[in-house]
Amino acid sequence: MNTEDLAFWLSWCIEEYASKKGKQASDIAQFFEKTGTLQYLSENAEILHTQGKSFIFDCIEKFLQNNH
Repeated sequence: MNTEDLAFWLSWCIEEYASKKGKQASDIAQFFEKTGTLQYLSENAEILHTQGKSFIFDCIEKFLQNNH
């Protein structure tokens, strides 16, 4: 995935997750950066970007449970 597509997809993940949690996207972006979630998503983008929203959210939740 090229840099532009990755940035777009990460932004989508942040916006959608923020909406699900009832939070501001800027707060989720900071949280994802602080917890390593952005790095996790970036490293797994090739696989995750082909999956549905609920699967991606489940992966984020599992990552956070296992790492924080």
